[in-house]
Formats: sequence, structure tokens, C-alpha cells
Amino acid sequence: MTKRRARGEGGLHWDESRQRWIATITVGYTPAGKRIVRKGSGKTKTEARTKLREKIRDYEDGLALVQDGHTVADALTDWLTYGLSNQSESTKANYTTLVRSHIISDLGARKLRDLSATDVDRWLMGKAQRLSTRTLRLLHSLLNRAVNRAMARDRVKRNVVALCEVPTGRGGRPSKSLTLDHAKALLIAAESSSLHAYIVVSLLTGARTEELRALTWAHVDLAGKPDNDPPVPPSIQVWRSVRADGDTKTKKSRRTLALPARCVTALTTHHERQGQPAADRLVFASTAGTALDRHNVLRAFRPVVAKAGLDPRDWTPRELRHSFVSLLSDSGMSLEQIADLCGHSGTTVTEAVYRHQLRPVLLGGAVATDRIFAAEA
Repeated sequence: MTKRRARGEGGLHWDESRQRWIATITVGYTPAGKRIVRKGSGKTKTEARTKLREKIRDYEDGLALVQDGHTVADALTDWLTYGLSNQSESTKANYTTLVRSHIISDLGARKLRDLSATDVDRWLMGKAQRLSTRTLRLLHSLLNRAVNRAMARDRVKRNVVALCEVPTGRGGRPSKSLTLDHAKALLIAAESSSLHAYIVVSLLTGARTEELRALTWAHVDLAGKPDNDPPVPPSIQVWRSVRADGDTKTKKSRRTLALPARCVTALTTHHERQGQPAADRLVFASTAGTALDRHNVLRAFRPVVAKAGLDPRDWTPRELRHSFVSLLSDSGMSLEQIADLCGHSGTTVTEAVYRHQLRPVLLGGAVATDRIFAAEA
């Protein structure tokens, strides 16, 4: 007579349809009272019991239990669907394109439990032949976050992506800065452009493109307070951006910048052309009055670059900020002061200013650019 198994030993039976031994055991109960059952299968009783013991050990250790059919593509799709709720639509679209073009196409069919660090290393090295280091880091980050989410949801035991280093890829497009002569030529070429005020403010204040596209007239002071002691110059309050949360890149990027005379003139003319818009209207908007995106700005920027005698394929609006830094540096301004004007973090001057003063009006950029461009004003 077969000896009855004791409580806690589980069950063992032959599955005719699968032609395998199935070992089962109840490891607990859900809050609703439903049993939590773990199973192990094998061609022999010993193999089935061994598989079951492994699963029980995983359960007791708090490790994730592998879902055999879950693929890398499944993990990435799940993350794209549910893991980007705080991101902007443009970021979601960008991530989706990168994931589908570079990760799912190469690794998507691999079962997540079978993905190894060697697979990821080999994939990254292959991509390094064609992509920049920055893009490689982003791809590694996207895959890493997707596998982390899968691991947190009991679909894989560990994240092998976190064990892999990102190789050096191809050199990205180097940033450049305009010479003083080229900057003057660009300002002249921009005078007949709808982007005139944008280019002037970007080049002469160093504000980021995402900061200028979010700027409203409520944050522009074209008059200042000349009768104050000390006088308060015209300024723009760089307190917002077009990022998902509407805030600037960092807390230290939230700053108020004095406007050079050339900026005041350009913005005054721009304000009049817009028909004295309300304070909550965007300073730089499309012809329909909607917010500009980077493609709008780039399309309007290229003809100005060409008119200035430069190759429009070589220049982008973000390089106006680089030019601002270079021109101020060439004029003798210290790097600490420039970092302060740009809203960079990590410098002693930046820490001192933003820790002890509330949105101070930063004069240095306006004074220097007025001096640099005085002959052309």
C-alpha cells in the first residue's frame, strides 16, 4: 500500500497530455483566500521534484519567478505602455522609435529569461559601429529600465543589462560656435526674418531653446525700473521651459537675465507686430499662435543662416547658446560668470548666487554683449 505524503510535501501526478510528471505544492494564500500553488515538471519524478524545490526556494528567497514565454519585446512593450506616464508625448515618441528600431529588431525575440550579459555586450558592440556614444547610453538605459520593470513584476530573476558597460560609439556631431564676424552677419540676416527676435535673444542672452519657446510676455520686462536705487534694467525671467513638467532643466537654471539694448529693441518691435498681445501669450509662437517646436525653429533658422553666408546644414539654433558662451569668454568674462548666466550647476558662483538671493537680475551678459555688438547696434 502506497504511503500517504505528509502535509506540506505537496502532490505528484502524471500528466498524460504532457507526458510529464507534475509536482505541486501550496506555498500560501492570496488576500482573497485563493491558494498560491507552485509547480515543477519533469520526465521523471525526481526531475519534477527538483524543479519544484527550485521554485519553492525562489519563492522563499523573494526572487522573481520566471515566466518562460515572456520575451524582451514583451518587456519593452510593457514599459513603453505603462512606464512613461510622466514623460512628454515627444519623449514617448522618441523612445518608442529607438526601442523598435534598435532593440526589438535585434533582441526582441529572445526570451527574457535566456537573455545574457554576453548577448547585451555583443548587441552594444554592434551598435557602436554606427551610433554615437550618447545614443548607445540611451539605448542601454531604455533596455535597463524595461528589464527592471519586468524583474519587479516577477517576469525575470535578475537584470543582466545592469551588468553591462556601454562601449564608446562613433563621435557625435560636435557643437560649434560662431565667430564674432559670423554672429554679426547672422544678426543682420535675421532682421527680415520672423525669427529675428528669437535669434537676437538666444544669441545675446544664452537662454536655452526650450526656455525661449516657453517664454510668455508676463515674464518679459522691456522697461525695467530706471528710477530705482539701484536701477533695475529690462529683463526676461527664465523660469519655465517646454519640458514635461514645465520647469527649467535644473533648479539653478531658474534665473532672471538683464536684456542687452539690442534685445530690448528686437523684442519691442516683435511685441508691436504681435498686436500688443496679452501677458499670458507666448513671446515666440507660430503664425497660428501655437507653441513652436524645435522643427518650427529649425525650418525658420536655416534660411537666415544661408543668408548670412553660412552652410545651413552645419548650424542649429542650440549653437547660438554655444556662441554666446564663446563670445563672452573671448571678451574676457570669467567662466564662473558665464556659468551663472547660462544657469549651469556645479560652480561656486552659481551656488552662492542662488542660495542667498531670490532670482537676482544678472547684469553681466547684457553689459558684455552691449559692448561686443555696440558698433552694429
